[in-house]
Amino acid sequence: MDFQTQKHNKKRLTQEQVRLLERSFSADKKLEPELKLHLANQLGVPPRQVAIWYQNKRARWKTQSLELDHSTLQVKLENALSEKRRLEKDVKYLQEELRKAQEMMFAMNNQRDYQQQQHHHQPLNFVSCNSTGSSEEGGSSSFHEDHEVLKIDELYACLIGADRSTWS
Repeated sequence: MDFQTQKHNKKRLTQEQVRLLERSFSADKKLEPELKLHLANQLGVPPRQVAIWYQNKRARWKTQSLELDHSTLQVKLENALSEKRRLEKDVKYLQEELRKAQEMMFAMNNQRDYQQQQHHHQPLNFVSCNSTGSSEEGGSSSFHEDHEVLKIDELYACLIGADRSTWS
């Protein structure tokens, strides 16, 4: 037989044969020689046709699997980017709140120093803010007046006085 004759003599699988092959494929993606012969006998088709069906089905299954993986990763990426944008917005908001708190602390200390100066007729000592993260005490923002760190309750009182209606 020549190629054209072989092509026309090839029988298409019936829906029942395809269902049997689908069930077999869902149980095992790899076609072992014994299974190939068993399916060929059960379906009444040549073993080569079963092998080709399995090969084509595996290729389609792999493509579908990759498309599903891609879609899943795309959704995860979109969620991560959305979360990143939300966190960046939160960081900007918190940086602005920190700036406001630092300004309030500076103003409170200047007012306190001014009041002390008025009572004691002393020159005004200005408070500096170090927010570079490299203070000698080991890291975060702190306020210094002649190497004296402000008390936590003063900072807390200052922050409590801040407008908290916009905090989330």
